[in-house]
Amino acid sequence: MPHLHPIHPNRFMPLANCIAEWQVDDVVSRYRLHTVDCGELWLKSGRLVPCDPFTSLQKSDNVQLALPPGRYPVVVTVADVSEAQDGSNEREAYLSLVLSDRPAVGWRFLAPLRVDDEDPGLDSHQFIGVTVDAGVVAFVDAEAVERLMPDPDELDWYDELFYSGEDDAWGARAEDPDHLRAGCANITLPNAADGENLIFAYSGWGDGSYAVVGTYDAEGELTGVHIDLAILPVAPMPEWD
Repeated sequence: MPHLHPIHPNRFMPLANCIAEWQVDDVVSRYRLHTVDCGELWLKSGRLVPCDPFTSLQKSDNVQLALPPGRYPVVVTVADVSEAQDGSNEREAYLSLVLSDRPAVGWRFLAPLRVDDEDPGLDSHQFIGVTVDAGVVAFVDAEAVERLMPDPDELDWYDELFYSGEDDAWGARAEDPDHLRAGCANITLPNAADGENLIFAYSGWGDGSYAVVGTYDAEGELTGVHIDLAILPVAPMPEWD
């Protein structure tokens, strides 16, 4: 097992439902965190693709992580960063795929790579980020994308799937507060016959490069995969401040 970092309280907080407070220099920040259940992701092949579905998802050759196949809950952790804590400024802080309800005691960066990519040999303080250019992060099964998504040379994904003007367009589902909540969506892939799906959420403050983090229990078993959207005002480790 590669080196695990300790989980410091109030520094790495996926799946949290609480009020957290930080003081950085003379600035005090107080956020209310809560979770949004986005349903289950059918990870049929066990090849998890973390991506910006609107700009970096491809028909094939996506970066991916190898996990046990299964149906896993996906949860968005939302932070209310408004000064009045009145819900007027909520930001998505983490997108999480939950593999286990066992308590997590440590974490490490995960490296989503294409099938033929060589391991870059990063140290425990480095990561390969998920590049976000449309303000959205997602989880989807690589094999389901390869099998079900239409050939982009024959059907324009942007005009026909993402922003078709129909109620089931991916962009429309993201804006629908009656679906999951505004900013999150559980999308059935085109022509899916077995519930194959993609789950996405807005990415906190917007575009950037975001770390994929694995959490582990006391036996070293993976408990979750999380895209950390860098919303908390402190670094995951004190020495990084």
